[in-house]
Amino acid sequence: MRRVARRGAGEGWGRALTAAVEKSSGGARLGRGRSHVRAGQVLSFRVAPGLVIGEVQGSQNEPFTATVTVRVLDGEAIDAVVGRVRGTPGVLAAVAGGTMPLELGELLLPSGSSDVDFGCTCPDEGWPCRHAAALVTVIADRLEDDPTLLLTLRGIDLDTLIGGVDQGVEVDDDTADWFGDDAVLPALPRPAVVPATQDLNPVHLRAALRAITPDEDAARRAVRDLDALYRALAGD
Repeated sequence: MRRVARRGAGEGWGRALTAAVEKSSGGARLGRGRSHVRAGQVLSFRVAPGLVIGEVQGSQNEPFTATVTVRVLDGEAIDAVVGRVRGTPGVLAAVAGGTMPLELGELLLPSGSSDVDFGCTCPDEGWPCRHAAALVTVIADRLEDDPTLLLTLRGIDLDTLIGGVDQGVEVDDDTADWFGDDAVLPALPRPAVVPATQDLNPVHLRAALRAITPDEDAARRAVRDLDALYRALAGD
């Protein structure tokens, strides 16, 4: 049986989901599941509408079956998601491409204890137990790579979402801009300038500079000069 490799959850949908579930469940027990993930005890899992189910190895020979249940969105809530996507330029293309802006978070993430439930075949009466908490960690990690899994979890089919947006678009055959010649695109964000020296291992950088000069003040000046040079190259 294939074990699920541990991945570090970064900022984004994974962290947002974890925060929402922690708020819904009180948050005190989710940390217990992270150690199970680090130890490779989550053997398998799958995501279905309203459900994450997986096998988690515990203290017994046979793994436990743990579940995380998330309430699927009703028609009114789905209409709200469709309306938000329809009214926000670029969101539909992003979702279709496998990414989602966090602006959809308030509509997709669990908002209270009535949205989330946990279950497990283990004898632990905690809510959630450490095995169900491990599933939350795993799905949060997976959302960092594929945030559209949250659509599946909340019961929204991507084709249905795209169809709902298309149905709400009124097209005038006489004036439609079929090729987008008149489309107004949002301004591109200005990327942050990070000098390459900040990405280097400071120990290795200092060793390289000391090979040039043993003078500590000269080494510090060299680092400042490098920072200034990279910022000048970036046009900052």
